[in-house]
Amino acid sequence: MRTIDWNKESKTIMMIDQTLLPKEYRVIECATLSSLCEAIKTLRVRGAPALGAAGGFGVALAATLSSAIAMDGLIKDMNVAARTIKATRPTAVNLAWGVDRVMHAISDAYDVDGIRDIAISEAVRIAEEDVLINKKIGLYGAKLLDDGDTVMTHCNAGRLACVDWGTALGVIRSAVETGKEIKVIACETRPLNQGSRITTWELMQDNIPVTLITDSMSGHVMRERMVDKVIVGADRITEDVVFNKIGTYTHSVIAKEHEIPFYVAAPISTFDFKGWEGSVRIELRKPDELRFFGNEQLAPSDVPVYNPAFDVTPMENITAIITERGVFHPPFLLDEVLA
Repeated sequence: MRTIDWNKESKTIMMIDQTLLPKEYRVIECATLSSLCEAIKTLRVRGAPALGAAGGFGVALAATLSSAIAMDGLIKDMNVAARTIKATRPTAVNLAWGVDRVMHAISDAYDVDGIRDIAISEAVRIAEEDVLINKKIGLYGAKLLDDGDTVMTHCNAGRLACVDWGTALGVIRSAVETGKEIKVIACETRPLNQGSRITTWELMQDNIPVTLITDSMSGHVMRERMVDKVIVGADRITEDVVFNKIGTYTHSVIAKEHEIPFYVAAPISTFDFKGWEGSVRIELRKPDELRFFGNEQLAPSDVPVYNPAFDVTPMENITAIITERGVFHPPFLLDEVLA
């Protein structure tokens, strides 16, 4: 089962509910736009490339659910759905990219049936391409890893953050496929523990050695030379910074201090060619994600909470960005990425 996929028979969206891992593996169905938006907001589906697919499938779902019999009415319904989907998570650029790509594709349609057919086919194409893109990222990135390396990663940039294979973990998987022995140190990634819940589960499924640490241990393990490289994913890349899961910036500072290569693995769709650090709104999550862990209360119920989902890492802290078009080293010019 892929992380997210389109059910051709029921014309619904199928996905792995990542909030239940590692305790339970469950595939859920999103048959309404509201159920998809809830899944995105609650991180049942998450990760930049997977959100790109979710955005595309969401528009396709809206097209199939619309009762409009005229093109204008159908496009109006899809535009409303597009805005609703985009609003669920504003920082990750892939979500809006997937939505916009399907909306652009339907401009070639001549009737309502054509709109629906094109929306579905384009959304499925996004998902299929994601797997191939991740494989290419893995191919380029694997060359940066040496046999015997221990790689530290943050959050989850594996197959569950994508349709399949993964970006940061895809690089590790590809290196292992070539016969290299790679070990992984996974940060737990508070407050929702995508590292401990999802990354460790993924790697153990693939029999890739992984050791779990708390986020606050990364400085210690790097100072003790227990880490050879750091690889993370990205939710948005502008010309000046990389937006990724909160905590990424801290790891980059420590890696730079100890002269450990710090790599970002991400598809071209994650690049924001018009944005910069100040133009992007960082998503703030609910305070209870810090006050509680599941049903267990960890802090006073009325303590003020600051809970940003992402932070920004300046390009000077990044050794290279690994994409499906190759590896790009600083200074980064977005025009070079597109060339």
